[in-house]
Amino acid sequence: MVVKVGIAKLGNIASGVMAELLLDERADREDMQTFMATSGTKLQPEDIERVVSTMKAWVPDFCIVVSPNGVLPGPKGARESLAEAGIPCIVITDDITTKKDDFAALKESTFGYIIMKADSMIGARREFLDPTEMADYNGNLVKVLALTGAFRKLQMELDKVIDQVKEGKKGAELVLPKVVMNSDKAVDGEFSNPYALAKARAAYEIAQAVAGVNVKGCFMTKGFENYVPIVASAHEMMRQAAVLCDEAREIEKAGDAVIRKPHKKDGIIVSKTALISKPE
Repeated sequence: MVVKVGIAKLGNIASGVMAELLLDERADREDMQTFMATSGTKLQPEDIERVVSTMKAWVPDFCIVVSPNGVLPGPKGARESLAEAGIPCIVITDDITTKKDDFAALKESTFGYIIMKADSMIGARREFLDPTEMADYNGNLVKVLALTGAFRKLQMELDKVIDQVKEGKKGAELVLPKVVMNSDKAVDGEFSNPYALAKARAAYEIAQAVAGVNVKGCFMTKGFENYVPIVASAHEMMRQAAVLCDEAREIEKAGDAVIRKPHKKDGIIVSKTALISKPE
């Protein structure tokens, strides 16, 4: 069978940039197909409704709802509307664990979730952020999430759900992920060299801390002469996190120990480390 995986992208976080690509990196899987509907940059009710109605019409086996601040009324309403239509939902969002009541409600719900703690908000001040700066920041953040192992863990969790659908499970029968992607989980099993692991873990911790700095610069500080240096420093933190990730991967390359886990056409995941070898 062919599993239909919907991706409802509401606004933007770095995890949303790669969500469907992680599941079919060479675009040759024959056991699944993905469809993305996006609200663009906005989280207005009319934009979200357009996404929800489009997704309902496609009727996926399950839907991934990706958004910043997944406990806001818009993203929350989107997944509730999809669930009412009988579509199981997995929430992918940035760190909402500090919103204790909202996070507790999500934990107790039937929705799956993957909380990407390092997928930190951008320094969105007009005096600092232009399109180039935005793209550069997101490029660094994607590198951190990829090379620390966070994206692999996210992909593996989604593949588990795809496998359940292939086994004949549907709706409430599906066991959906409930994961908080912290630094320990991200780097687990990713590195053979302890120095590489330490660098990757440091990168994830730095990226995670960027959110607090940008919150200070975007919402808690007045006067551009005061908040511009703050958000600029947050972007420098993310750049250094990306540098640490490059260093960690170069260490693994030097030992011919980079882990690669590609999908086969039937969706089975194979594995290898030695560069000149075939995955098994």
